[in-house]
Amino acid sequence: MSERHPDGFLRHARAPLAYRDPRARSRDFTEIYARHWDAAVLAVQGERCMDCGVPSCMGGCPLGNLIPDWNDLVHRGHWREALARLHATNNFPEFTGYTCPAPCEPACVLARNDAPVTIKHIERAIVDMGWREGWIRPEPPPRRSGRRVAVVGSGPAGLACAQQLNRAGHAVTVFERDDAIGGLMVYGIPDFKFAKFRVARRVRQLEAEGVVFRPGVGVGVGVGGGAGAALPLARLREDFDAVCLAIGAQAPRELAVPGRELDGVCLAMDYLRAENRRQAGRAVADGGALDAHGRRVLVLGGGDTGADCVATAHRQGARDVVQVSIKPRPPERRPPDNPWPEWPRTYRPSYAIEEGGREEFSLDSCAFLDRDGDGRVDAVEFERVRWTYDAHGRRQARSVLERGLRLQAELVLIAIGFAGAEAAALGEPDLRTTRAGTLAVDEDMMTALPGVFAAGDACRGPALVVWAIGEGRDAARAIDRYLSGDSALPASLRSANPPLGL
Repeated sequence: MSERHPDGFLRHARAPLAYRDPRARSRDFTEIYARHWDAAVLAVQGERCMDCGVPSCMGGCPLGNLIPDWNDLVHRGHWREALARLHATNNFPEFTGYTCPAPCEPACVLARNDAPVTIKHIERAIVDMGWREGWIRPEPPPRRSGRRVAVVGSGPAGLACAQQLNRAGHAVTVFERDDAIGGLMVYGIPDFKFAKFRVARRVRQLEAEGVVFRPGVGVGVGVGGGAGAALPLARLREDFDAVCLAIGAQAPRELAVPGRELDGVCLAMDYLRAENRRQAGRAVADGGALDAHGRRVLVLGGGDTGADCVATAHRQGARDVVQVSIKPRPPERRPPDNPWPEWPRTYRPSYAIEEGGREEFSLDSCAFLDRDGDGRVDAVEFERVRWTYDAHGRRQARSVLERGLRLQAELVLIAIGFAGAEAAALGEPDLRTTRAGTLAVDEDMMTALPGVFAAGDACRGPALVVWAIGEGRDAARAIDRYLSGDSALPASLRSANPPLGL
């Protein structure tokens, strides 16, 4: 353990944890991150934390993680104490440490004119160390309240809500319509970005703490996802003292253009789900349709889901991959209306593009084409467009710069986002939704149905894993207050960024 120097940010350059070579990693489904890290190097990186008077990194984190505390503890070699600080605000730091884009880092004070502290990588190393050393163990509650809570959905929001409520002494049952627990952490995020054993060991921890999991059980009517059974929401309200709907916002945003019905035009999440099931050795009912091997692939959508599709297509052996965005290519430097500590709206090639393929910007899809009449897509027609934006960055007027552009494609993946929660499948007409398609909640995160709460993407809309965990923690606090009159469970930063509500 070395002496701490308050000017560590001047002494040391940023040294993030390594990624595997793009050419090598694109040939397998092993995690893209280097497997080993050096505690001494991370101790030096922790010293770069400025001990600034106003830690704006914490404001950039929806969970309010105690970032300066655990940076300093890692520098001093107090890894177990750092893990305790990390778990104080985040139930599953490996979920965020491996998948979060780390909005805390551009909010770091150093990021104003230098490279920020390697916050995300230090976080990841802390939780890795915790598992390796056996410090992460079940923490069952000392006593039970006699109250029962049902959590619908086992993604990050549902799991965080379940663990917090269970530790408050309530009996928690988690219902999941899929055949595996973990939500999109299991079937949405590719294995090479997040290995699924990380979810499995957290599930074992929660089971040892007393949480009951019921996979293959959907809630509502017309539930999809391969549910083996279905329960009416009304039944849960009868059998439990409170219900939390952590069902995500998985209703896909469709692309209603001519040719959408052609074979080879697929939704991104169907494609990713099929490959994740293959990697897990589970049945896939696509007959090979969702396989990019030997095909020209177009991915429509420039976000993270689109990048995951690009990277998956590489690994399946695609002949060619192009990722298309309707937005213009971002600038290399921050524009004047995007100051620190806001998330920088600048160009950064995704991990997937670093592995290969190419990007196209400012292209709007007009039609899927079948030029040989075999019922399969073989090209997509585009217009090159220019958008004007309002003061909030929302697209307004559209002008066409070029028409009739065509790109060849034998597999087209639609990754243009999500339209909101699948509320209709719950079969409760009294549940209110917002204009954004999310479940409407009041300031206590309760829906229009008494005793039924909502958390995560279901009420916030599609967002980061870190937001989902924070929402789950806050829903647990709200439910605990509803059941007990008060709560000792901690709150996150949700109140500073509330979703659309009732």
